[in-house]
Amino acid sequence: MQADAPSRAFLTVAEPQLFVADIKAACDFFTEKLGFAVEFTYGEPPYYAQVKRDAARLNLRCVKEPVIDPALRDREELLAASLTVATAAEIRQLAAEFEAAGVVFFQALKREPWDALDFIVRDVDGNLLLFAGPSE
Repeated sequence: MQADAPSRAFLTVAEPQLFVADIKAACDFFTEKLGFAVEFTYGEPPYYAQVKRDAARLNLRCVKEPVIDPALRDREELLAASLTVATAAEIRQLAAEFEAAGVVFFQALKREPWDALDFIVRDVDGNLLLFAGPSE
């Protein structure tokens, strides 16, 4: 007997792609400052990589010129990726961990009107990364 096919495909993961100028510098930032691990690098010299922390994965693609106007990105708070934790305690802990590591915050930890606690950090290439969790 054949199992019933699902009514639609189920997406299990999303892997945002960040554009960076230097794969090694980007990997170093994510591992040393944000606690990620390098899953792989590709190319000689490397022009692509993936970093992972827990279930979150980010793909890094080397480009030599900015793909977005930095002033526009900052003015409009154009996020490159959003990463989420399960509890308010975890988002507070993560913010404290990053602060202790010397990470530059674009936006400090704050409570949002939609009952989230979040903060935004800037990576070495200026990409804005939102980290969020519930407020309670």
